[in-house]
Amino acid sequence: MRGECGSAFADVMERRSSAEPPRSGTGRSPVRSTPMTRLDEYGRPQPPLGGDETATLLGFLDLQRATLAWKCAGVDAAGLAATVAASSMTLGGMLKHLAYVEDLWSSRWLLGRDPEPPWDAVDWDADRDWDWHSAAEDTPEHLHALWQEAVARSRSLVEQALADGGLDRPAAGIPASWGPEAPSLRWILFHLIEEYARHVGHADLLRESVDGLTGE
Repeated sequence: MRGECGSAFADVMERRSSAEPPRSGTGRSPVRSTPMTRLDEYGRPQPPLGGDETATLLGFLDLQRATLAWKCAGVDAAGLAATVAASSMTLGGMLKHLAYVEDLWSSRWLLGRDPEPPWDAVDWDADRDWDWHSAAEDTPEHLHALWQEAVARSRSLVEQALADGGLDRPAAGIPASWGPEAPSLRWILFHLIEEYARHVGHADLLRESVDGLTGE
């Protein structure tokens, strides 16, 4: 099971450093990150110890993403739909919700782009938690692909924004109702880390209830 995180997260990391050769002899699919990336015992890339602010923020965001990938790896449809106690939260809903969060913040709010499918066709007034609820109708393959593609888009768009103003770059798509001050890219990255950190804690409990997997 420890090798599954590296395999699941490899697809998400693929665009980050396409020139880096695959790691060999690790028992894992390659995690394409910076050449000096350290992996922990679960195959998750570790944030750089001596990195600058940007590298540290992106490193911790990737760590949280990799933790979600690990907690959802190898879980069948029944497991992705499992709940704990009184909560309706599921691992499948979490994958779909965080796919939406990635697109919402890195595309719509940061750059002012129109919503990506499937979000563009959702009646959010009818169901504010559509991302969580509709996941029960999706296959595990679809949910993983939806999340992985959203992360890949998010990473590419954040890189574009970093090249066009750095961490201080203000978000271009924030509604006027939020007030006169737009959040910076720095704020958005911190928010994404916070969003993931909350939910991977939920994922710990959900995954343990499915098959007893624990760790971190």
